[in-house]
Formats: sequence, structure tokens, C-alpha cells
Amino acid sequence: MKEVLITALFSIGFNLFMFIPAFIYKTDKLTDISYALTFFTVAIFSYFRSGRDIVHTILLTAILLWSIRLGSFLYMRILRMKRDRRFDDKRDNFFKFMGFWIIQGITVPVVMVSSILVFTSDTPALTVPSFIGLAVFGSGLLIEAVADSQKFKFSGDPTNKDKWIDSGIWSISRHPNYLGEIMVWSGLFLFGMASLSGVSAWVAAISPVYITGLLLFVSGVPLLEKSADAKWGSDPKYQAYKKRTPVLVPFIGKK
Repeated sequence: MKEVLITALFSIGFNLFMFIPAFIYKTDKLTDISYALTFFTVAIFSYFRSGRDIVHTILLTAILLWSIRLGSFLYMRILRMKRDRRFDDKRDNFFKFMGFWIIQGITVPVVMVSSILVFTSDTPALTVPSFIGLAVFGSGLLIEAVADSQKFKFSGDPTNKDKWIDSGIWSISRHPNYLGEIMVWSGLFLFGMASLSGVSAWVAAISPVYITGLLLFVSGVPLLEKSADAKWGSDPKYQAYKKRTPVLVPFIGKK
């Protein structure tokens, strides 16, 4: 558990380091990619404090693939948007803006807690559940990448202004990107279970539980559903889309 605390302090320190140029230059480019960049950096930090065997190397590779994919997407998105409206009430306020970076610095190791514990495990192992976890991770990464790509292309078409996306993977899930994200961290949790035991195994479960709870009940789905209802709630076509399309899991999920 000591390693989790050390990694959390490193994550907070890294975010405070990035906060300085982001505040001075008032650039959302750094702020937008900082989330993925923190995972990338923390993963490398944790790896070089590990035994660096095959389990640790596979885990590092998975997290780097996910963070590079996400960071690239967020960078392309902010280049198009120019400005991220989420930071309009924080960008010029030193303490509010710094608070965002501190919270992000805390959030990353919480999401990564199962991976951090695997990096520090003295008994890394590969079993059948490990490979199942990798399959879940890979599927989640693909779903998230496809969802982001389709929405990015859709929103870039001027003819789709003020429309909701209901094509491609978005025709079978209203939030496929969140489904992919949950699968990514659930998959990495499964991958690492063989390397953990006792209290560590229970603490590791915080990772998938936290990201699932956050996206389904706090900052993800509820906010977007509320925003969409405010925009298109009176549109019969949107109501039909909601009625036939599950919130998260295609075909069998809650609508």
C-alpha cells in the first residue's frame, strides 16, 4: 500500500508541474491531453519501480496503448475546438484551476490502483483469467476507439450541427465510449488478479468499481443524458432513439 501512496504523490506532483504552463499560457491543449499523459507517465514510473517481468511489461504496454490512443484523440479534438468550455470558469482563477489539476492527480492513481498493485507485486502470474482480462481490455479499447472516431467524424460534418449521433456503434449504445472505458479498466483488473492476494486483491477492485460508478452515476452518463434531453427531449425521433437504444450495453442493456 505504501507504493500506492508514493505513486499518488508522484501523480499529484506531475499534475502540479503541468498546471504551471497551462495557467501561464492559458492553453487548453495541455489541459485536455493531461489526463492521458498522467496515466502514461504514472505507468512508466510504476514500471521502473517493479520487477519488470513479463506480467509488468504486458501491463505497461496495455496502459501505454490506451493512453496514447486517448491522448491523440483528445489532442485532435482540442485542435478542432480551439477552446474547452469546461474550463471557462477555472482557466483564469489560480486556485480553482489548480484544484482541477490536484483532483486529476488524485483520480488517476485511484483508477490505476489495481495496476499499481500488480506493478508492486512480488508474485506476478499469468493464468486463464489473465488472458480473459486482456481480451476484455482489447475489446474495450477497440470499442472506445471506434466510438470516439465515429463521433469525431460525425461532429466535424457541418450538416450534423445540432444533431445527435445514432449511426455506427452509436446505433446500438448511447454511450459506447463509456462502455469501452469500463471494459478497459475491468479487463486490466482481471488481468492482474492472479498476481494479487488478500487485502491487495480487495483494494484492486476499487479500480473497476470507481470508474463504473463515476461514469454511470456521477460525471458521465447522467450529465450527457440531461444535456441531450434538454436539447432534443421534445423531438419524437430522439425519443424513439432512446427507446430502442440501450444506455450502455448493446441489445441487453437498460434503455
